[in-house]
Amino acid sequence: MRNLPPEILARFDDILKVRNVSLFYRPAYRKWVRYFWDFQAKYPLPGERSVQVRMFSEKLRSKGQAAGQVEQAADAVSLFFACQLKLQASSSTTRTGVVQQEAVQGDPERPREQNAVQPAPAKEACMIREPPGPPTYAERSERRKGRYDDWRCLKKSGYPAWDSIIAQLADEISTKHYSRKTLLHYANWSRKFQNYLSHKDPTQLSSQDVKSYLTYLAVRCKVSSSTQNLAFNALLFLYRHILKRDFGDHKDIPRAKKSTYVPVVLSRDEVQEVFARLGQPYQLIAKLQYGCGLRCFEAVKIRVKDFNFDTGLLTIKGKGGKSRTVPLPNRVVPELLAQLAFVKKLHADDLAAGYAGVFLEDQLEKKFPNAAREFQWQWFFPQESLTVIASSKEKRRYHVHDSRFQAAMYLAVRKAQLTKRVTSHTFRHSFATHLLQANYDIRTIQTLLGHADVRTTMIYTHCVPSKTIKEIKSPLDF
Repeated sequence: MRNLPPEILARFDDILKVRNVSLFYRPAYRKWVRYFWDFQAKYPLPGERSVQVRMFSEKLRSKGQAAGQVEQAADAVSLFFACQLKLQASSSTTRTGVVQQEAVQGDPERPREQNAVQPAPAKEACMIREPPGPPTYAERSERRKGRYDDWRCLKKSGYPAWDSIIAQLADEISTKHYSRKTLLHYANWSRKFQNYLSHKDPTQLSSQDVKSYLTYLAVRCKVSSSTQNLAFNALLFLYRHILKRDFGDHKDIPRAKKSTYVPVVLSRDEVQEVFARLGQPYQLIAKLQYGCGLRCFEAVKIRVKDFNFDTGLLTIKGKGGKSRTVPLPNRVVPELLAQLAFVKKLHADDLAAGYAGVFLEDQLEKKFPNAAREFQWQWFFPQESLTVIASSKEKRRYHVHDSRFQAAMYLAVRKAQLTKRVTSHTFRHSFATHLLQANYDIRTIQTLLGHADVRTTMIYTHCVPSKTIKEIKSPLDF
């Protein structure tokens, strides 16, 4: 792959700063520009830049790139064209000065009209879109339209009976207010089931079809037990709620034996090692995860109104819309107050700039029209840049996306050179385990974690060795 000239790369970095492209997206933008630079050298392209962008996008799609990646690449190429325009403008300015000097001196052998300075050509207009924002739940712009539609499992397959089944499945999941991930997995496994049966008529399906498919997954595909059980749950939902029939007593349906899972737990020193290598606001997010036992999505979706510094409590909206309160760690209260002051200043600047407010879930904005601009509804960890709604041209602010936090966590763990496989959820495991080591009862930990069943919390007892096990010595130590 050819390298970009240094002057073009430097100019492109300047344009990324001017256009307020987030630091998180800049490496990806540089990558797409390098790909396009190499693409220009390999293939003959027309002079029209819009056609070049379309051909480059079609090439990326043929390589299996996702729709969001193709769109990001198109934005990067449009910025690259703006970079070329600026370079051409600067070079033409230098050239114009030379021409003007020659014109002033004049050429005695040329007519006077030819010595006159010709007007410089007008700059070519270049429409540049703002970089795409993170995915939103409440309102999606046309540029990011169809986050659901981008999923291949929800697109039409050419079999109307099955397409109708999948549409009913999506409606049923939305009616029950299940998460988007549930919709993705259930629709995906239903499509795989359809392909396995060679698009058999849905009215002719039976429990024997499910049995043969799950056997095929376990024997031929050698999937894990969790994958096999996920497929079973998806097909069970499909039969019960969409096809309106049941498996019966499920005795003939193979179920995978659930493997024993022992969570990865960090020591207190290892937790501090990771904290020391995280920048803000990711360090504060990680401290809340470890100090309050939060899930990743719970930590990034905290709003200003969720804090009660008088009583030292934090209200969390967890899985399934279930809320709980957890005590705030006293050690991070000064950092939380500093973050609150930052959010207050950012909110004041946003209001002065005339932005439309934050994103609200469901129909909250219709119920409370002014809530999106009120301070208590602002995200406690706001996104750096504003997200533009293409349909209304409004600018709204989203919270820090969990993918950014996970990327920062990945780099911090690598820098700390830990031998354990650490993710953002490891802080939640460490929170529960360290409370057990401090002799807190299992029911208290269950309440703090928001588990519906105490058996889910009991898994952390495997992370704390009992005194009997500690007293046993290995034969190597005899």
